[in-house]
Amino acid sequence: MGSFLTMQSYKRYVLLVIIFSFVGNISSSVTHYSIPEEMKEGSVVANLATDLSLDVKTLNQRKMRLDIIANKKYLDVNKETGELYVVEKIDREYICPAKSSCYLRLEVILENPLRIFNIELEILDMNDNAPQFRRDAIHLDISEATPKGERFSLSNAVDPDVGTNSVKTYHLSESEHFNIEVQTGREGSKFADLILKNSLDREQQAVHNLILTAVDGGTPARSGTASVIVHVSDTNDNAPAFDKVSYNIKIMENSPIGSLVIHLNATDLDEGSNSDITYSYSLYTSEKTQETFHLNPSTGEITVKGMLNYEDFKIYDMEVIAADKGANSLSGQCTIKILVEDMNDNHPEISIKSFQSPVNENIELDTVIAVVSVSDKDSGDNGVVDLHIPDNMPFKLRESSDNYYELVVSEPLDREKVPEYDITFTVTDRGSPPLSDNETMTLELLDVNDNVPQFPLSFYTIRVMENNAPGALLSSLTAFDPDLHENQYLVYFILEKEIANTSMSMLFSINPENGNLYALKTFDYEIEKEFLFHIEARDSGSPPLSSNVTVHIIIVDQNDNAPVIVSPWRAHGSVVEEKIPRSTDKGSLVSKVIALDTDSVHNSRITYQFLQVTDATLFSLDQYNGEIRTMRMFSYRDPRHQRLVVIAKDNGDPALSATVTIKLSTVETAVKAYSDMTEVPLEYDIFSDLNLYLVIGLGSVSFLLLITILVTIVLKCQKPKPSKAAPPCRNSVISERNSTIADSTLVSNDAYWYSLFLAETRKGKLVVRQPVPKGSRYIVSSIPRGTGLTDTSDSAASTLQVRVQSTHLFILIFSRHWVTCPITLSVSFRCYGHSV
Repeated sequence: MGSFLTMQSYKRYVLLVIIFSFVGNISSSVTHYSIPEEMKEGSVVANLATDLSLDVKTLNQRKMRLDIIANKKYLDVNKETGELYVVEKIDREYICPAKSSCYLRLEVILENPLRIFNIELEILDMNDNAPQFRRDAIHLDISEATPKGERFSLSNAVDPDVGTNSVKTYHLSESEHFNIEVQTGREGSKFADLILKNSLDREQQAVHNLILTAVDGGTPARSGTASVIVHVSDTNDNAPAFDKVSYNIKIMENSPIGSLVIHLNATDLDEGSNSDITYSYSLYTSEKTQETFHLNPSTGEITVKGMLNYEDFKIYDMEVIAADKGANSLSGQCTIKILVEDMNDNHPEISIKSFQSPVNENIELDTVIAVVSVSDKDSGDNGVVDLHIPDNMPFKLRESSDNYYELVVSEPLDREKVPEYDITFTVTDRGSPPLSDNETMTLELLDVNDNVPQFPLSFYTIRVMENNAPGALLSSLTAFDPDLHENQYLVYFILEKEIANTSMSMLFSINPENGNLYALKTFDYEIEKEFLFHIEARDSGSPPLSSNVTVHIIIVDQNDNAPVIVSPWRAHGSVVEEKIPRSTDKGSLVSKVIALDTDSVHNSRITYQFLQVTDATLFSLDQYNGEIRTMRMFSYRDPRHQRLVVIAKDNGDPALSATVTIKLSTVETAVKAYSDMTEVPLEYDIFSDLNLYLVIGLGSVSFLLLITILVTIVLKCQKPKPSKAAPPCRNSVISERNSTIADSTLVSNDAYWYSLFLAETRKGKLVVRQPVPKGSRYIVSSIPRGTGLTDTSDSAASTLQVRVQSTHLFILIFSRHWVTCPITLSVSFRCYGHSV
């Protein structure tokens, strides 16, 4: 029996066939259902409880279950409602491939009591598969000579669906040469034959691309496609053909062997061996032409085989055949005319008629250097020539007559810039293409002494450390002269210049060949600090040229002089003894240490320090001016004798120093201290018995000597002599002091002035010694109090000069008397031009 069911918003048909026949607990009836394939999961097929007359309430208690025989579990039963539903999509083509009908057998089992129901489920086909070809592309080879109406089998399409859903017909894309005819097989399968309806021509279309479509009978219909590619096979039905029927070729004479004349190209529309072409001369081509030109049988290239001479042959005619290699060979031909053209094949020639080399670099402008002639054997424009030289040269060409040229100087020449010129004469004709020739001549320039020597610098500053070794190399002053040979050989001189009656050549020496400057003596910064002179460099040309450079020699100071303590004075190695009252106030000046250093300012900066002191709390020493002052008053506990050792140190590196030992003795007699501006008086215990006798004796002798000198001066001044200006005296010092500072002594040399203010005691005044370097001149002027040696009148002597040439000078000046004690003494007095 059949019934139609509609469930879950779609329509389906279920055919139910129930056969009531029971044998015991197993029902022999078969319930039949029909459903389409591809139903969705969860779709209800039928209600088994209703169809099998079962109580829905007891299905769960009776453990109702569903078995599918020999297949996957595509369906299941709902124990609550008794409905049979789809668990997994059913693909009919997968379950029943290549079958016209498809069934699933199921068993429904219940217990208490045991009952088994047989169910048969028919799966109905749906058009869910499109036709497919076994190959996506079908290749066919068809000769272009195939006659019309020829059939060619094509592979058929396959559709897994059955019945009306399988392949129904075929369609072919539109084609001018092909169509199809659909055939039916014994089992009802469909296939198609390809039919040639028009002749093929491979040269027009070598490949035909067609589309074959298979369509099934389902609703809606499905289809599948395959490409049909038809390759048209060639037949030798076309003859080779040249690009042109005739060719006119021009070629220059003297073309090299192997030069390409023309590349012939013949084409054959066929393919394969039918299009392979061979080139050859025809019988109408002369042997001379075939000997002159070579024809390549494979490529069709015609090249030069023999020499071409315009005067021998001007025109060559030939005929070339192109034949293919088909079974029935076809051929084509063309004619070629080769015209030989005259060419510019003779090079112009250059002839040097005259050439002067070498020449002086100061040669005059417009002087003729060379005469050149040119010629060319060609005619017409090929025989017209032009002569050129490079543009960047100081020369020019001047045409003197037909094809004759003169090379003249157009700019001044300078050998130092360009010592020689490679002059290239280039001659070019006016042919096409132009030919040329060249000739190169070398012009050498002779040197002329036209360059003065040049020093790299115009001013040289040379620093020389004092105490240098005689003969030491100071610097190398080298000049450069770009001239050649004797014009380049330089000799160096020191331009003579006297400084202090001393010539520069006595101080310095220069190597005349290489300019090395040497010192001839050891320099002393304390005597000479700098020299300024000129050095001349002179070449050996004729006439010689020279230049000079200024040289500034700077003597650099060394710390080579130790400080010399000049105050307080003491004999070498002795101790200075001084007396001070015990009642001296705090801050009183006890003594002042003065040291001199003849080095430069930097090295002569002197500082003072205590090296030893009896009581460090009693005295202080100013490190800059050397003043020794009391830091407190003397007490009864302080010893009567104090020993002070003072060191004077300069600022050199390494530093040099000198020391003085002062022995201070305190006395009870009060001595009034001077203020800070006039130094504190010091007591010198110089009047011992022996010293007293010596002083009296020296004073007496000196007094007698002074009287004698004064009398002589007066006598000399009374003699009339013509007035004559006295020459200036170097290193002289005039000491003119008023009575307020008449107790000072001035000491001078070329480098330094010192003014020493000495302490005055009850017994007199002491002037300390000053070392005097040999060769220097000191002027010491002293004006004792109460003397008449001040500037009093024009007739009296106003200046007293004492020239000392000894190593040490001792001057002792006492109250209202003065005495000099020289080791070597030369005294002269000058009174307004009158000398003694």
